Amino acid sequence: MAPASFEVASLPAKGKVERLTKMFRGRQRALVLTHDNPDPDSMAAAWALATVLSDRVGVPADIAYGGIIGRAENAAFVKTLKIPINHVEDVDMSGYDLFAIVDTQQGVGNHALPESTLADIVVDHHPVREEEGTNPFGDVGGEYGATSTMLTEYVRAARIEPSPELATALYYGIKADTRDLGRQTSDPDVDCYLWLFPRIDRELLSQIEHPKLPVRYFRLFHAAIEKARIYSQAVITDLGDVYSPDLVAEVAERLSFIEDTKWSLAFGSYRSQLFLSLRVSDRRMNAGRLIRETCASFGGSAGGHGSMAGARLPLAGRKAQREAFKRELVRRFKEAFGVEGERGASLLSDEA
Repeated sequence: MAPASFEVASLPAKGKVERLTKMFRGRQRALVLTHDNPDPDSMAAAWALATVLSDRVGVPADIAYGGIIGRAENAAFVKTLKIPINHVEDVDMSGYDLFAIVDTQQGVGNHALPESTLADIVVDHHPVREEEGTNPFGDVGGEYGATSTMLTEYVRAARIEPSPELATALYYGIKADTRDLGRQTSDPDVDCYLWLFPRIDRELLSQIEHPKLPVRYFRLFHAAIEKARIYSQAVITDLGDVYSPDLVAEVAERLSFIEDTKWSLAFGSYRSQLFLSLRVSDRRMNAGRLIRETCASFGGSAGGHGSMAGARLPLAGRKAQREAFKRELVRRFKEAFGVEGERGASLLSDEA
């Protein structure tokens, strides 16, 4: 059962917008934060919530992120659509009396809201974390494949006609998080996807989906393939140091397409932190629960849902200690995958 403060999730979208208005009209200014190193779903959802707060609740709202926007598609997403998002380091928190986080939750630890600050609003399509439930307005969980779907429902309920840029952002957020409606997709995802399609700018969408890529992108993928090991139905690769943490998820996603593979795990280090990304096609397993249980004793943050999940763990010590830490992580995941003890084969060898 969801915590009491997340009863908002059971309301229809119109009721959610009415609740927002009743609870927060009269506030001076809102800040909507994405999760760190945000993806299109998180940024689109933040932009849409800021629009609802500004246009219907009557509270001017800004959006911000922590970490970096490093993946080429994500950078193109922001630049092409002119998304009004700022880095949290350029934001004066004292100028806001209303805080919201989207596509994440209070205690997850992968957002830039200070630990001492309680988010007034939480909107997230991921399952409710057991330790959550204290936020005044919590719309969390459900069968949604993307947080952008949830915020598209808000926009529609508020009778806001989105600009072509906002519509394209929400459309791409749904498209990316559900892998073209092929993963963890619900009826609301399809309905919102179809409602948005006539409103998008298809030329801008094409520019986002087909950006120019830096040479180091191809070098990273070359290294990922060289280091990848196949264990029965699992593939695991260590990317070493990465120039952008969100590329870890992209590598895990691509490796999940290997024939007969049910598990793909990629990990790489960035600024003394280890980023992990997991993809699971075995319907008997829940990627979010698995990664939290596997990484729980290492600190950091971890989360996700049925088929995809990620974690960010502190990476300290000398090189030998870091390598030992990664070996232990791999051992735990191999045990969870049921392949512990297998030698594994190089992805490039004839044995794979």
